[in-house]
Amino acid sequence: MNVSQRWSVFTAAPHRVMLFLGALQAVAAMVWWLLELTTRYGFVGQPLDLPLPPFAIHAYLMLFGMFPPLMFGFLMTTFPRWMNGSEIPARRYVPAFILLLLGLVGFYGGLLSGRGMLLAAAISTLAGWGVALYALLRVLHATKNPDKRHPRILFIALCLGWCSLAAYSVWLSNDNDAWLRFAIQGGIWLFLLPVFASVAHRMLPFFTGSALQQASVPQPYWAWYVMLAGSVAHFLLQLVGAQAWLWLCDAPLAFAALYLSSVWGLRRSLHIPLLAVLHIGFAWLGIAMLLFTAQSLAQFANHDALPLWGLAPLHALTIGCFATLLIGMATRVTLGHSGLPMRVNNAVKLMFIGIQLAALLRVLADVLALQASVQWYLAAALIWVVCFAAWGARYLPAYWKPRADGQAG
Repeated sequence: MNVSQRWSVFTAAPHRVMLFLGALQAVAAMVWWLLELTTRYGFVGQPLDLPLPPFAIHAYLMLFGMFPPLMFGFLMTTFPRWMNGSEIPARRYVPAFILLLLGLVGFYGGLLSGRGMLLAAAISTLAGWGVALYALLRVLHATKNPDKRHPRILFIALCLGWCSLAAYSVWLSNDNDAWLRFAIQGGIWLFLLPVFASVAHRMLPFFTGSALQQASVPQPYWAWYVMLAGSVAHFLLQLVGAQAWLWLCDAPLAFAALYLSSVWGLRRSLHIPLLAVLHIGFAWLGIAMLLFTAQSLAQFANHDALPLWGLAPLHALTIGCFATLLIGMATRVTLGHSGLPMRVNNAVKLMFIGIQLAALLRVLADVLALQASVQWYLAAALIWVVCFAAWGARYLPAYWKPRADGQAG
C-alpha cells in the first residue's frame, strides 16, 4: 500500500489512531521518568535542567498525556454501541488525534525550550480534547436510548478532566501552585477514578457474564454511586488540606469496590486471562482505597504525622488499578476491532503480570520504607517500559493494517 492508502487504513476507526498515540506515550512518558530519576540520583550523568518541577512534568505526561487518548480510543468505539448510535466519523476524531499528537510533541519540545512552548502544547491538547468531547456529545444527544447513565457520567468526568488540564495551563502561565494542586487532584479524583469506575461498572458484568456463560451478573448501582461520591469528596478534602479526614470518604469507596469485586466473581475469572486482568485491575481499586483509609486514619490520630506510606496508595491506584484496567480494555478493543481472535499468548500474559509486579514494587518501596527505595522505583519504571513496549510491538501493527477478517473499520 502507498502512503495515502496506509493513512486511510490507519484513520479508518477512532481506536486505531487514539490507542496508537496512547501506547506510544505510555512508553515515552516512563522513559522520560527513568531518565529523570537516574540523573537526579546520580546513577548516570548530571540532573536534567528542566523548566518545571519533575513531579509536575510526570503528572502531566501521565494524567493528561497518556490516559486521554487511550480513553477516547475506547469510548469513541463503545459510545455508539452502548446507545445504538451511529459510528463517529473520521472528520471528528482525526482532528482530535492530530491536536493531541501536536500537544504531546510540543510538550516534550517545551521541556527543552521553556514554558512558552509548554503552554502552547497544553492549549493544543485542550483543543484536541475539546474536539473529542464534541464528538462524544454528538452521539450522546443524537441517540434515543433510555438509559444513558454511564455515558453521561463518563462525559461529565471527561469534561472535568478538561477543566483540570485547563487549571494546569493556568499554572503554566502564572506559577500559582493552587492551580497545579487543583490540576493534579482533579485529574485523579474528578477524571480518572470516575472514568475507570464507570467503565468497570458498565462493562465488567457484561464481560463476566459472557465469558463465564452466567445468565445474570449483579450490577448494583448504589456501589457505583458510592464510588463516584467518594471520589469527589476525596478531591474536595484533598484540595483544602484535610488529609486527616479522607477516611470518611475513602472507607466507603473501598467497601463499595471490594463488594463489587466479590459479587462480580474475581476468583472465578482468573482462569480466563482477558477477563482476569480486568478483575485484577478493579480489585486494585479496593486495595488502594484501603491504603488511603489507613493512611488518613494515622494522620487523624496524629495530625502532625507525615503520610504513613508516602505515595504508595496513589501508585496502587494509578499503576495497579488504572494501568491494568487500561491495558485490559485496550487489548480487548484492539483484538475485537482488528478481526483477531479474542485471546492472548504467553508473552502478553507475562506483560500483564509485569504490570502487577511494577505496581507491587512501587507500593512496597514506600510501605516498607526500604533503604533502596530509589532502586525499587527504577525497577518499577523499567518493568513498565518493557511491558508497554512489548504490548506495543505486539499490537501497534494492527492499527495500520486492514482488519484480519476483511471487514471495514
